[in-house]
Amino acid sequence: PTPPSMAHEPTLLLAVTEFVANSAAFTYFTAGALRRNISSDMLPRRFPLQLRTKSMEVFSPQLQERYPDQPMELHLWARQQPLLSCHPDALHGTLLSSAEAFVVLPNATRVPAFLLNIDANVTGKPTITRNRLGGTVRLTGLVPDPELPGLPVPQVKRLETLLKFGLWLFGVPRANSKCCPCPVP
Repeated sequence: PTPPSMAHEPTLLLAVTEFVANSAAFTYFTAGALRRNISSDMLPRRFPLQLRTKSMEVFSPQLQERYPDQPMELHLWARQQPLLSCHPDALHGTLLSSAEAFVVLPNATRVPAFLLNIDANVTGKPTITRNRLGGTVRLTGLVPDPELPGLPVPQVKRLETLLKFGLWLFGVPRANSKCCPCPVP
């Protein structure tokens, strides 16, 4: 720890320790709060890929053949507690997660379509602009793992490209908007 310097003008001192951040991550993980189910009606209409077997045909042609134009669901969850580390210029995080896709049949039965492990590294950097505290989030890595037995493996490179595009188009801007620019006293 570095002792705070004595300033002669108004100063904002913000301290976040890895212990606090990782304790919060552990609490969310243990409570099951790092799980999300996404259905086709939850996606924005302008999202480049809708959760339907017809849209997934590019990644897994057998899905459209077996289940023509059926809705799908995506279940996302953290496989392990997220790990956070504090650096002088940013907060770095690693999320080890999984995504399982299901086809929703007309009788509401869910049939497993594919399962991927998705590991992501994220960097969050605080900013001060015109007396306002804010932040930016940047995705620094996304690594899908297709080696999971029992389910068909989609064409991962295409799916990875689309996931990155979706995160950059929707996820990162949404995270940046949540970094509430608050007035700095």
